[in-house]
Amino acid sequence: QVHLTESGGGSVEAGGSLRLSCTMTKTMARSNCVAWFRQVPGNEREGVASFHTRSGDTIYSDSVKGRFTISQDNSMKTIDLQLTSVRPDDTAVYYCAAQLNTVDCILETRKYQNWGQGTQVTVTS
Repeated sequence: QVHLTESGGGSVEAGGSLRLSCTMTKTMARSNCVAWFRQVPGNEREGVASFHTRSGDTIYSDSVKGRFTISQDNSMKTIDLQLTSVRPDDTAVYYCAAQLNTVDCILETRKYQNWGQGTQVTVTS
């Protein structure tokens, strides 16, 4: 088990940038997947980006590819999501999630057992 805490959410104008951080209670030194999902009220939770902590491989949804970047810091306890060129339809609650001891980082909610509480991102036009 690992506990996850998101930070960095807030309000940003369209076209701007924001950095979200996911801090974990233990280092992700082994073969784990950490991902960001987002959810708008009334909609299903949508996968945004994932990161494999051993290989560094990443997966992005088509809606954010080229605009968002997922990365791990040197402490291996924080996974960041850099949002750039944001749009109003990026507005959502963003969740960090982790699955341990795996090589498959596909963006499906059922694959992830550990979740943070979420952080709100609001993009204004």
